[in-house]
Amino acid sequence: MTVGHPPAVGMTARGLRAAARGTGGRASRRASSAAAFSLIFAGLVALLAPMGSARAQTQPAASQNTTPGSNILTARQLDPNQKMLVTADQLEYDYQKDTVSAVGNVQIYYDGSTLEARRVVLDRKANTLRAEGNARLKDKDGKIVTADTLQLTQDFKQGFIDSLRLDTPDNTHFAAVRADRTDGNITVFQNGIYTACEPCKDDPSKPPLWQIKAKKIIHNDDEKMVYYEDAWVEFFGLPVAYFPYMSSPDPTVKRKTGFLMPEFFSSSQIGYGVSIPFFWNIAPDRDLTLTPAIVTQQGLLMQGEWRQRLINGSYTIRAAGIVQQNPQDFITTSNGITEVLPGYRQDRGAVESSGAFALNKFWTFGWDATVASDRAFLRDYNLIPDTTTTKTSTVYLTGQGDRSYFDLRGLYFLGLAVTDDQARQPIVGTLNYDKVFNNALWGGEAGFKVNLTSLTRQQADFIGTSELTSAVGSTGVPTGACTLWSPNAKECLLRGAPGDYTRLSGEVYWKKTITDSLGQQWTPFVTARVDVASVNTSYLPASYQFGPTFPGQNPLQSGSDDLIRAMPAVGVDYKYPFISAESWGTQTIEPRAQVIIRPNESNIGKFPNEDAQSLVFDDTNLFEINKYSGYDRVEGGSRLNLGVTYTAAINGAGLFTAVIGQSYNLFGKNSYAYGDMANTGLESGLETSASDYIAKFGYSPTKYLEFVTRFRFDEQNFSMQRFELQARAEIDKFNVAVTYGRYEAQPLLGYYQQREGIYTNASYKLTDNWAVRGAVRYDFTAGEVDYTLVGLSYIDDCFTLALNYISDYTINGPSSPPVTKVMFRIGLRTLGEGGFSTSFGSESSN
Repeated sequence: MTVGHPPAVGMTARGLRAAARGTGGRASRRASSAAAFSLIFAGLVALLAPMGSARAQTQPAASQNTTPGSNILTARQLDPNQKMLVTADQLEYDYQKDTVSAVGNVQIYYDGSTLEARRVVLDRKANTLRAEGNARLKDKDGKIVTADTLQLTQDFKQGFIDSLRLDTPDNTHFAAVRADRTDGNITVFQNGIYTACEPCKDDPSKPPLWQIKAKKIIHNDDEKMVYYEDAWVEFFGLPVAYFPYMSSPDPTVKRKTGFLMPEFFSSSQIGYGVSIPFFWNIAPDRDLTLTPAIVTQQGLLMQGEWRQRLINGSYTIRAAGIVQQNPQDFITTSNGITEVLPGYRQDRGAVESSGAFALNKFWTFGWDATVASDRAFLRDYNLIPDTTTTKTSTVYLTGQGDRSYFDLRGLYFLGLAVTDDQARQPIVGTLNYDKVFNNALWGGEAGFKVNLTSLTRQQADFIGTSELTSAVGSTGVPTGACTLWSPNAKECLLRGAPGDYTRLSGEVYWKKTITDSLGQQWTPFVTARVDVASVNTSYLPASYQFGPTFPGQNPLQSGSDDLIRAMPAVGVDYKYPFISAESWGTQTIEPRAQVIIRPNESNIGKFPNEDAQSLVFDDTNLFEINKYSGYDRVEGGSRLNLGVTYTAAINGAGLFTAVIGQSYNLFGKNSYAYGDMANTGLESGLETSASDYIAKFGYSPTKYLEFVTRFRFDEQNFSMQRFELQARAEIDKFNVAVTYGRYEAQPLLGYYQQREGIYTNASYKLTDNWAVRGAVRYDFTAGEVDYTLVGLSYIDDCFTLALNYISDYTINGPSSPPVTKVMFRIGLRTLGEGGFSTSFGSESSN
């Protein structure tokens, strides 16, 4: 039977309470029972405390939204204007006991919440209500309580639940033999269990992956905290850790003041260490994390991180410092050689800060800065990854329009590599502005680019062109002739010029693509670029400036000079694609030719080359008008670039692509035959009248398998100067990627030996949750493995685990032992994550 009014015409809870004040008669009794069940239902809902997921207090302030006050639904929060529907097999009145009971398949719907039970009883004398028999209460937020029995008082402040299970919308779960609620804000789960893991679908009776079992679990709604007394942390039903007392934030809380999971670490110089972060939730828009760390050999390392979100952006400030108790631990002796590492000092520390602010919808201002007492501090104390070799500090202003881009920034480089000397690192300021005009010019695209670069460096940065002149000592400091003796241009190249250098470059361009009736594509283009520079080069050894040179070398000269360089160019880019559709698939052949007419490059070697030292001639830049990577060099002389592209899409067999090309110096001075301070262009494959041949071949039979190869062959004898192979495969649960490279020696560029190596990384999903991965890099020239990684990981909806072993021979430099590290991390959803890392071997780079 149905008790109460149908939903379409049902009375409101306020109306039911008013009707309940009437006396006698069947109608008044019906109204009274409906009003009573309204109170019953409000009371049951009031007992349901929200327990949602909580990622710990480590979430950025910018991404959090916290709601002040209690989230527990009380009777005052129920909308009295909502309609109630009560259905049951029968309604029973006991006038002697003064009880009202709904019996059999009871369902009560009110204000978006639902109660289901076999029996619901209101005891007017005891002022309590009780739901019995598979009681299930779901509130409008999705939280679910299941229990054999639910009971509480009508003022909703006190109550208990027998054989309770509480499931929240964020998939966290509480269970207890009994739960008591007192003072309207404290719920005590007797012999309670908490977990954020879902029950096993095949066997719900199996223990979850992890759970906390406690004699008491106390939820304080005012404090938004959960306290565990006499607690065991279990994995797969097996106890692994005991805590007489522990606490965690209410899972509904995104940010909560308190301690985070500890971190453990160790290394030979600092000993064993443990850090215990404390998170202070100052306000919704700001927080502070203080992390004291005790290290057995060096004392107390103090760390702090401040984060704040403002209206238009956010910023962070991180700091760390220590007064080392045993700095002598950074003096090591091996094979009779004593090394003094950078960590040999008492006071060490670093300050880091980053921020970004949107000035409006077009402009952004920001920074990312690091200042450290020495280059090794961050790595010694496990504050950065071992593979980080440079910390770049920058402050910037960027603007983005529909067809324009502006970038202004300053750069400071903190070198962390074994051969880095801070006096040789530049301090750089750059401005870049690109603009494409909105309106077409003569039917084509037109625009301009501006670059301003200014830098300063204290000392010249030489590197050797042979093993003798590039020798590195046991402490990682270069000892070759290019550092200690009088360098000459045949044995040393200059990677960084000492002194001050400022250059302003401006370039305008126009191009238009025309397709004729035969399908041929003609793209005429015009460019014009002007560079002006002020150069003040500090002292350079006379042996370098005036000593012997190889043909094409142009060593940089000391002194001051004002320079100007102009480079206009006109040309045409021609393509003629041929497409053939066959029964086996479709193929396309596209020959391409590009002719560029321009004068010779001027002032070669007088402009310091700081930003155009990277030059790799391959298919990606074959048809570039200027193949240099930066503004300090500009390609001159007239040139013809030729190539052909072939593509075949084969039915059922995948896609095949091929590119073959060559570049020719038609007349004028070939820029690539004339080096600069870094010898850029020499030994590039472009320095001869007819360049080396370049080729690229790719084959992808499916989207899960791909091979790409790139070649460069000598233009005279077809000897292979450069070869690269990249392959990847995804086969069911197995992923693998392989990169192989073989490069002939280029001594004038500092590569005095043939380089050959292979790097492979792979992963395999053992199950939906477990995975293994590995990586290895083999140096064929040295005949040894110089990098290995082995990892095991687990991830599901409530638990993460990662175990990695890494051995890297390249961090400490030549002839040094490897850095070997073991890292282990676990994460428990809603409770946080932690782990440990330990390093083995001597880190002489530090």
